[in-house]
Amino acid sequence: MTACNILLTELTQGTYDARLAQLYALDGTDASLAVGRARVCEVTRGFLATFNHPEETPVTIFTAPGRTEIGGNHTDHQQGCVLCASVDLDMLACAAPNGTSVVNICSQGYPTLSIDITDLSVRAEDENTSPALVRGVVAGIASMGHEIHGFDAYMTSTVLGGSGLSSSAAYEVLVGNMVNHLFCGDALSAIELAKIGQYAENVHFGKPSGLMDQMGSSVGGAVAINFGDAENPIVTKVEFDFASVHHALCIVDTKSDHADLTGDYGDIPREMCAVAQFFSKTKLHEVDENEFLSNIAAVRKVTGDRAVLRAIHFYDDNRKAQDEAAALQAGDFETFLRLVNASGISSANHLQNIWVARNPQQQAVTLSLAMGAKLLDGAGAIRVHGGGFAGTIQAFVPYVKLDTFKAGMDALLGKGACHVLHIRPEGGCVVI
Repeated sequence: MTACNILLTELTQGTYDARLAQLYALDGTDASLAVGRARVCEVTRGFLATFNHPEETPVTIFTAPGRTEIGGNHTDHQQGCVLCASVDLDMLACAAPNGTSVVNICSQGYPTLSIDITDLSVRAEDENTSPALVRGVVAGIASMGHEIHGFDAYMTSTVLGGSGLSSSAAYEVLVGNMVNHLFCGDALSAIELAKIGQYAENVHFGKPSGLMDQMGSSVGGAVAINFGDAENPIVTKVEFDFASVHHALCIVDTKSDHADLTGDYGDIPREMCAVAQFFSKTKLHEVDENEFLSNIAAVRKVTGDRAVLRAIHFYDDNRKAQDEAAALQAGDFETFLRLVNASGISSANHLQNIWVARNPQQQAVTLSLAMGAKLLDGAGAIRVHGGGFAGTIQAFVPYVKLDTFKAGMDALLGKGACHVLHIRPEGGCVVI
């Protein structure tokens, strides 16, 4: 921990520039480094102003990134395989113990949350709120035998809410890293913190998410994850430099309506599990694909056709996620792009998560994919991103088409809809 006044002085002197460049200057520009430096100053000053601490208060700076799903759309909750990566949009916080039993977290622009951690029970009235995530993360870590006390934290975020970049997972990972460092001696691994984040989201927040979001934010870099053993997922770093193939990663906000989509998201794992239950299993990972294909006529009578189609997607996209990782490891970018496009087609046709059946007039994701494909004109790759139904699409865009693609997406959806991102090498961690 470093005293606030010393930290602020050293930041202006460039003491931490090398460290900050690893996280915020992934485009190699001094401007990006300056922005990263300014954000650390901002959260430090925000911490002092919000909690009235003296300038000599020792603090720690924490970060947790958003994540992008590269391959494996809705495969994680069936113990399948995914390919994901952390990105250079993050949540950044300045924090310190406060000697009480209360956790105070102020997100820039919002009222301070105060959570008394002497009561970590699940609260129905907190469902779908940030306090539920904080209480859930603290409860998950406390259940492992760690003694946790109160702390103050001031945070800011560049992770786009509702963007499919998993702002909730980044929040869980950020809180987990603060608790882990301040009270557990960094005893918990990135994978353990990801699981705790998922617990908080599933049990306290009330959202039936898989583990990919938390894992991508917590582990960092590009990672292939096999969830076949849910308790011990196999996590493999995938080394690939997208800049070397002259393609940019774009996330496009379709500006579509996010209202009341929890049921639509929940229907996907529910229907996939219904197919598994036909075979007396709990997850599709446990069901042999050939046995499933041989019994489709009987399965559809029990589960309905959409559940069968979603199961077909699971098996196909599970393979694609593995093949995408292998293609990148082998340096075969053209095969990778072909697989990304094929994954997008499967999500649209079989998974059916690019529009909401009860509101067919709102098809911003579908339209954005169609127009994006026209702008790419056979180059790069494009697909739905994240949970689907609303939110974002993802594209790998050749540099020579980037300006045209960005302008076209912004013209369709509004200025600033298209975000050019970089894959960040680190997940949730201590910055300073």
